[in-house]
Amino acid sequence: MPMRLILPLLIVLAACDGPASSAGSTTSNPVARSRTEGLDAALMRDMQVKASALPRLRSLLVLRDGQTLTARVFNDGPSLDRPVNIKSASKSVMSALIGIAMQRGVFDGVDQPVLPLLKRDAPADPDPRLARVTIGNLLSMQAGLERTSGENYGRWVSSPNWVRFALARPFVADPGTAMLYSTGSTHLLSAMLTRATGKSTLANARAWLGEPLGIAIPAWPGDPQGIYFGGNEMKLSPRALAWFGELYRLGGIVDGRRILPAQWIEQSWTPRAVSPWSGKEYGYGWFLTEMRGHPVRFAWGYGGQMVYVIPDLRLTVVMTSDANGARDTGHIDTLHSIVENAVVPAAERGA
Repeated sequence: MPMRLILPLLIVLAACDGPASSAGSTTSNPVARSRTEGLDAALMRDMQVKASALPRLRSLLVLRDGQTLTARVFNDGPSLDRPVNIKSASKSVMSALIGIAMQRGVFDGVDQPVLPLLKRDAPADPDPRLARVTIGNLLSMQAGLERTSGENYGRWVSSPNWVRFALARPFVADPGTAMLYSTGSTHLLSAMLTRATGKSTLANARAWLGEPLGIAIPAWPGDPQGIYFGGNEMKLSPRALAWFGELYRLGGIVDGRRILPAQWIEQSWTPRAVSPWSGKEYGYGWFLTEMRGHPVRFAWGYGGQMVYVIPDLRLTVVMTSDANGARDTGHIDTLHSIVENAVVPAAERGA
């Protein structure tokens, strides 16, 4: 592995003119950068110790004001520029694509019903509530349909038509009420985007996010009908995830060019449901919480694929982990703790 990928923790210089080095970046990126106050060195050293003790952790990036102040690879993880499976953090990317599609007039808005675009895959005699399910319900995990995640995931992805299977689930809640975390809901969004644009979700992602952000978006798996998996298995590099987080932190503008509507970011970061598993609030594809009184918005993928955006501290933090390990809430709790008890106070104090 190139030595530049096994860097010591980078602490911004006392002069506050930016990071000590480029942290191994091999590509330029259009995300705006500004003068930074840096991060407290002692607290960041403590963070390094905690992060190094996590056997599942693979990468860690900390950006402040768009400047990469920490860039680390752990446990023989891949390069920070190599795409990795981001698991359900894909749902946050799908949310961004839906917001851009609305800006472009592809969809009318979050209240647009799902059924007209997907009718050919709907049950012959559907529950009347299916006609009430909207794009917003899918984004906030409030469709009311039985989940296709958890114990139902295997049957769903083994089915010959994922869209048809998801639409045929019985209702266990009314649309717009309980949060039922279901990857099938996000996959329905991918199907809608594909049918409404006549282009694949991959093609749209590359044109709408990849090109303006300057990031590579390789192909990822799809369903038997060729619809790219909406909400799982997408591949982005840790550095690409950081630029994606920065897009949200900067209000949707990159290099003076609006990529994502500011209103969409506000809508996505508005609490709409509460996860029965984590107790965290959920918006449109983003989990919402607070750390030390600071609003934190984060994308969360299975195993610990995380993007934290802390707007008032001008921070974006990315962590990727082994995506194939057994479910371990302790690892996720430790990742949250690293951000809350090391990175956030380090930003509060500055360099």
